[in-house]
Order: sequence, then structure tokens, then C-alpha cells
Amino acid sequence: MSLDTISAPANRQQTADPAPGRAVAWLAIRQVRRAALILVGLAAGMTTLVAATYAQVMADPAAAGSLRALAGNPAIRTLFGAPVGLDTAGGFTVWRVGTVIAVLLGAWSVLATTRITRGEEDAGRWDLLLSGRLPAPAVLLRHLGPVMAVNAATATAITAALLLSGTEPAGALLHGAGTGLLGMFFTAVAGLAAQIFSARPAATGAAVAVLACGLLIRMIGDGVTALGWLHWLSPFGLLSLSGPYVHNRVLPLLLLAAATALIIALALTAVRRRDVRDGLIPAAPGRRPRTLLLASTETFAARRVLRPLTGWLIGVGAYYLLIGMTAVSITDFLRDNPALADEATQAGFEGLGSITGFTATLFAILSMPVGGFVAVRMTAFVTAETDRRLTLLTSQPITRTRLIGTELAVTAVAAAVLATCAGLATWLGVTAIDGELAAGAALRGAWNILPLVLLSLGAAAFAVGWIPRWTMLLGGLPTTGGFLLLVIAESVAAPDWVRDISPFAHLAPVPLTKASMTAVTVMLAIATLLAVLGVAGYRRRDLRS
Repeated sequence: MSLDTISAPANRQQTADPAPGRAVAWLAIRQVRRAALILVGLAAGMTTLVAATYAQVMADPAAAGSLRALAGNPAIRTLFGAPVGLDTAGGFTVWRVGTVIAVLLGAWSVLATTRITRGEEDAGRWDLLLSGRLPAPAVLLRHLGPVMAVNAATATAITAALLLSGTEPAGALLHGAGTGLLGMFFTAVAGLAAQIFSARPAATGAAVAVLACGLLIRMIGDGVTALGWLHWLSPFGLLSLSGPYVHNRVLPLLLLAAATALIIALALTAVRRRDVRDGLIPAAPGRRPRTLLLASTETFAARRVLRPLTGWLIGVGAYYLLIGMTAVSITDFLRDNPALADEATQAGFEGLGSITGFTATLFAILSMPVGGFVAVRMTAFVTAETDRRLTLLTSQPITRTRLIGTELAVTAVAAAVLATCAGLATWLGVTAIDGELAAGAALRGAWNILPLVLLSLGAAAFAVGWIPRWTMLLGGLPTTGGFLLLVIAESVAAPDWVRDISPFAHLAPVPLTKASMTAVTVMLAIATLLAVLGVAGYRRRDLRS
């Protein structure tokens, strides 16, 4: 039955809620409000922090000259974007954190949109909504609206932070608006993907692929001058072409807004042409049974992780391969500009003038995506429980301890595989450009982050057992939260005890130095304790539904 043909009964009482659209919109708002507050606060905080450090950085003539030299290094432009307007606080802030915030906002928009649209429909929770007075396009629009409102709030927070920091109003408005429009663009892309594909994983994967391709196109356009025209084909490229604080071009953002409106129109058209719980690309009506890895609880957990792990391996592996191929160029640049290297050292990143020191820093950052992976997998475990996909499994003679223990073990192994792939990809990249980095050193650097990743896994397990709603947040706290705490503490010269709260403060820069066995032991002990508490809580609580 087509979604467009569903209508309310003719004899519906007029005393019913006169504004069903408002109720649906509030439902969507409730589903994204917590993450939205964190996202807006994070974007505003990062922008304010970097803008506040500009005067201190530029007070040193050597550092100012080194920053201007960044524009001539292709590797720097490829990884971080073209450094434009570094002689202004606003331009410096846009270059330092603009792309990071844009990627963060785009990724959140994709995940949130597919979760509250295709995810809710797959779980059967849209059946009641679609049987009401609102047609399917209106229901979809009222779910896209709150996510776009978060994008607008993030844009407002960024603009306000830049204005309060004393930067030029035109550049602040342009950068804030561009970042918000980019988030809206990926909200629209995810909304369209949710109509094309009949399952949430496929819709999310397609939208994330669009984000990754857009970022890759921007990186190629920045790194290869002759291919600069590629910026017009990427949302990140259009954001770069706007040139806040220098060029202040409005046309690229108008094109981004037009593309967003077009994709929303396509999504609203597509939702009218598909059936309930189906997509424009319908699921296969039948296929041969796939019984591989269904013989036990352990193999079933491995089967569930294989597909998402493949996607993460491709993304993380490709990035670290690119990192390895630019390592020689960046380390040579930092050796020629000691002021920048000193600034990095003060921020907690030592030895960037050598390949081993540079890769040690990048491997420390690797803990964030790998930690994000384990948090996502444990959140998926909770989601499967909530959507009743684990009901039949839990009704079998399988203990709760075995069920969650298997999930934790398989996730830990998958995280180790992901870290190993990043280490090998970095080694291949460095070797391809005749750099000096041994494969063993690269693997040691990648494996050095595993205790920190297991700390995230333990925190996620604790949340699964006691506060399942907060699994994603607690799972990402040791890695992403710890990194942000370290950067902020170093930037504002916080007391040592504040810095020491972050696990990153105790992570040795391997392969530049040997691993700290004391830190490894403490992290593993805390991770084990959290996991044990989480398993105990999971055994005692009721299943969610």
C-alpha cells in the first residue's frame, strides 16, 4: 500500500487534536534534543577557544610567519583545507576548526535523520503516525525540520561565538550560515536515502558515502591546484569557496541552499511513490537462505559486526593511507618552521618534526574513531534489544552474561582489527613515498591506543547495564571527551590535575617512545571494572522494548 494513499477514517471526531503536525514535530524534537544540546555547545566552545588563542599565537612573529607559510604546503592544504585569512582571528578560527565542526555536524545530521525516519519506520513505530491525518510527506517534513533546526542553532552559536570574540561581522555570519547549510544539506541527503533504501543501515551507508566523497573531492581540490574546480562539486568545497573573512562570497552558499531544497523536494516526491516499510529500491522478494555464522551466539555476533566493520575499515584505512603519504611533506615543513612545532609541543603533541613523532600523534587521534566504533556497536546492541530483534535470542537457553559478554568480546576484536588496518595503511603510505617507518613500529603505535579504546568499551558496557539510553554518550566519553579535555586544558593552561583527568595525558607517544605499562595497566583495570559492573547491571534489569 502506498504511503500517499493512507488517510484517516471519514468519521474521525473533530474534537481530536487540532494540530497533529505539532505533535509529530515535538516527537522528533524529543528524539534529538539531548545530542543537539551537546553538539551546539561543542561547536560554540571549540570556536570560542580557538578564537581566544589567536592573539597569543600571532604575538610571536616567528609563529605568524610560519602560519602564512602553510598556504604553500600541498599536504597541509589537502588535510586541513586552504589556510586563507590567517592574518585575522576569524580566518584563523575557520581554518583550525571549521572543517572539523562541519564534518561533525554533517555526520550527526546523517545519523540522526536516518535514525528518526527510516529507523523508526523499520521498527514499526511509524505505522500509527502514517494512519493519522497527516500524509506521509508531512510526517517526513516534520522529522527533517527539527534536525535542520539543530543545524540552524549550531550556525547561530558559531556566529555568536565569532562575534563575541570581536571578529568581522560579515565573515562570522557567512561562516556560521555556511556551516549550518552544510548540515542541512546532509540532513536532506539522509532524508532522501531513507526513501530510496528499505533498511536503515543501507540508507545511513549511502548518506555517509556522499559525505565521505564530498570531503575527498574537497581535499583533492585543495591539494592539486589544477583541480581546484572540483570545489564546485562538493558541499565542503562550496563552503571553502565562500572564503569567510577574505572573499565573503555568497554565491557558493546560495548554490548549497538550492541543492538542499532540490534534494528535499526529491525526498518528498519519493515518499509518495513507495510502500510502507519499503523503499524505491525494494528489498529482494526472496533469496537463498544465508546460514553462514548462525551456528552459535558467538558466530552470530561476528556476523552482525562484519558489514559495519567493513565500512569503517574502508573509511579509516583510506584516511590513514592518505596521512602516511603526506607524512614526509608535513614533517619536512615542520622542521623548517620550528615555531609551529613548538606550538604543537605546547599543545601536547611532541616530535612532529620526525615521521615517528608525527605518526605517534596521529595514532593517538586514531583512538577517537575506533572508540566511536565500539560505542556505535554497543548502541546498536541496545537498539536491537529495543526493537525486539533480540527477543527470540534471549528466550533461548542462553544466559544474559553470555549474550553481552559475546558482544563485548566480538566488538573488542573488531576494534583491534580496525586499529591494525590503520597502522598498516599508515605504513604503506609512508613506504610509498620512500619514508622511513617500519611496519612493526606502525603496528605498535596503532595497538598502543587499544587500552584507551577498551576503556570506551567498558564505559559503553556500563551504560548498557544501567543506563542504556546513554550508551553512545558514555561510550565516547573516554576517547572523544578525553581528547577535547586535554586540548582545552593545554590551551587555557589549566592546572595539572585537570589535564590528568584525560586518559590522553597518560598515553605514551608510540612509536616515538615505548608504551607506558603503568598507564596501560590502570586503563585495562578500569575498563574491566566497568565491564563487570555493566554485565551485572544487564543481568538484573528487564529487557527494553
